[in-house]
Formats: sequence, C-alpha cells, structure tokens
Amino acid sequence: MTPLTHGRVLKIALPIVAANVTVPLLGLVDTAVVGQLGEAAPIGAVGLGAVILTAFYWVFGFLRMGTTGLAAQAHGRGDTAETGAILKRGLLIAGSVGLALIVLQPLLFWAGFALAPASDAVEGLASDYLQIRIWGAPLTIGLYAVTGWLIALERTRAVLVLQILANGTNIALDIWFVLGLDWGVSGVAVATLMAEAVGFSFGLWLCRDGLKATGARIFDAARLRHMAGVNGYIMVRSIILKGCFVVFMFLSAGRGDVVIASNQILLQFLEFLAFLLDGFAFSAETLVGQAMGARSAAALRRAARMTGIWALGGAVAMALVFALAGPSIIDAMTTAPEVRAEARLYLPWIVIAPLAAVAAYMFDGIYIGATFTREMLITVAFAACFYAVSLLLTWPMGNHGLWLSLTLFNVMRGVAQAFLYPRIARSITA
Repeated sequence: MTPLTHGRVLKIALPIVAANVTVPLLGLVDTAVVGQLGEAAPIGAVGLGAVILTAFYWVFGFLRMGTTGLAAQAHGRGDTAETGAILKRGLLIAGSVGLALIVLQPLLFWAGFALAPASDAVEGLASDYLQIRIWGAPLTIGLYAVTGWLIALERTRAVLVLQILANGTNIALDIWFVLGLDWGVSGVAVATLMAEAVGFSFGLWLCRDGLKATGARIFDAARLRHMAGVNGYIMVRSIILKGCFVVFMFLSAGRGDVVIASNQILLQFLEFLAFLLDGFAFSAETLVGQAMGARSAAALRRAARMTGIWALGGAVAMALVFALAGPSIIDAMTTAPEVRAEARLYLPWIVIAPLAAVAAYMFDGIYIGATFTREMLITVAFAACFYAVSLLLTWPMGNHGLWLSLTLFNVMRGVAQAFLYPRIARSITA
C-alpha cells in the first residue's frame, strides 16, 4: 500500500472541504437572481421547490457512502475489475431510482406540497420548477455514485473540479436565463438541469477507466446483495439521524418564534462544522476502506489515528472561531435585536459542539470505509433512544435542554461507535 502520511490525509481532505464551500454559494445565487424579479413568489417558489427535491434526493445519499466504502476496499486489495463493477452497480441503482422518481412525480409533488403548503402563486411556480428539475433525478443521484467512487480512489481534486464545473455552469446559466432571457423560475430550473447534465457527463469522463467492468461481474448476485445490505443500513441510519434534527426544530418551534429563529441561525454553525469534518471523515472512509481491502490491521489503526488527529485539530480550531467570531456572525445573519440576543445566549452550546461531535463524524467515516454499516445503524439507534429520554428529562430547562440533548446525542453516537470499534480491527485478523 502507498505509505500513509499526513500529506496524504490532507490531499484527500482539503479538496472536499473546498468543494463543500461551493454548495451554499449556488443557493445564494439562485435566490439573488430570482430576487431581481422584484416579486416574493418566485423567491419562495425556488426555495420551496429546491427543498422538496433535496428531501427526495437526500434519501438516496447512501449511494455515495456505500460506493466509497465498497470501492475503497476493492481498490485496497487490488481488484480493479470489482472496483469498476461497483461503479456500474451504483450507476444502475441511480438510473433505476431516478426513473422511478420521474414516474412517481405527481404523487411526490402532491406529498411535498401537502407537507409544506404555500400560496397558490408560490405553489404554481414551484410546480413549474419541479416539473423541469425532476428530469435530472437520474443524473443527480448518479453523481452520488460517481463522487463516492472518485473519493474511494483518492481522486478528491477531481471531485473539486467536478463541483466547480457543475456549480459554475449553473450560476452562469442562471444569470443568462433569468436576467438575460427573462425565463423567471423556469430559467433557474433549466439552468440547474443543464448543469446536472454537464456535471454528470464530466463525472463519467473522469471515471472512464472504471466503466470497463464486464456485465457478468456487475450482476453477480452475491455482490449485489452485499451492496444492497451495506446501502440499506446506511439509508435507515441516515433517516434516523435526520429525524433527530427534525425533532429538534419541531420542539424549537413550540418554544416560540424567537427561539426557533435563533436555533435556525445556530444550526448554520453546525453546517459550517460539517464542511470541515466531512473532509477528514471522507479521508477515513477511503483510507480505512483500502486498509480493510488489503487486510492490514496496522494500516487500519494508522488511518484511524491520523485522520482522527487532523479532525480533532480542526474541531478545536472551529470551537475557537465560534467562540471569538460567533457574536459577529450572528449579527451578520440577522438584524432582529431579540433574535441576536437569544442566539448569543445559546452560543456556548455551539462552541462546544465541534468537540462533542468530532468522534461521531470520524467514526462514521471509519465504519463506512469498513462497510460496518449495520453496526453504524445500531449505534445511531442507541443514541437516538438516549436522545429521546434526554429530551423528556431536560424539558423543564427550556431551550438549554434542547441544546443539551442534541449535544449528548452527538456524544453518545461517538461513545457507542468507540465501544464497537474493536470489531472492525478483529475482522481483519479473523
């Protein structure tokens, strides 16, 4: 195996961090462009349509993680044919799921509008937006498989270039279609659809060496069942994880408008934290997966230790940034005095969040790389039960109780994963 150095860890992680930064920029431009139309409905329509589609696509995010773990292991044991076959299986899954979403779009959009009702004007424009965007479903979900495969092979700089190309194309077409051609909300949708096509096409070109796998290997029943199992556990785990954050926001809403507004602002800090820790977690997925494929317990321990050291350093740095710049960031995100005061009151929970969550992020990467996704599901289910009990016990504490429970949830995820971690090391020597 290639020697595992600090430089190698950073070579994988830093492009992912940079790629993550481009994601919120696209949403900002979408909003800014339709905002130039001078009406509220187009802004709401783009926002609502994007949220509905993101929710559907998010369910299939398991494909990125599962592809990374499986492909990294195949790459680690030098099985080039299987590495390519995993990519093709992922693309087949993406195509099937994407086509199903296109066929079921009337039902899906009805459910989306039922859960998030809006005015007739907003729903009408959002419907136009969705009917265009939905045709990109196979492309968007297919990019999950492409991205996961590139990460597994440590080609994260290619992922960064892919992200910049797709988002840059989207931004340029946004401006042209909406401000130049006056296509309105439909212009934003067409721009995104075309950018998805450009990104997916470029992604296939980047993965061209992996597209040579033979059909017999791709459709091997045992390997297909294994891939389905790995991805299935990740999907259920992700739904539980997302559900815990949804519960947090629902309970925040019950505390009043000022509380939910301040909590929404503070959750953006956690999004920034994820941008950083994801880079090191992805490094762990890749390097641990390769160590598992090579059956090297020493490489596994070194990968876990080195990626963990960098993640811990990043977490400490983020905690310091939140402590020193947190009040200024809050002031930049809202001008409402009462929301500013409320958010500052709970800012200490954000300061400790990086240290409370870093273990959970890194163990997620280790478990995904090792494809111990059943154990990962068990740990998040355990933490979710702990979270539910904590919410009941801390309810009299008000919003501090909500933040305490969320913090403990992340801590317990890491604790449970640390408890089961020895199973991964033992599986190599078994």
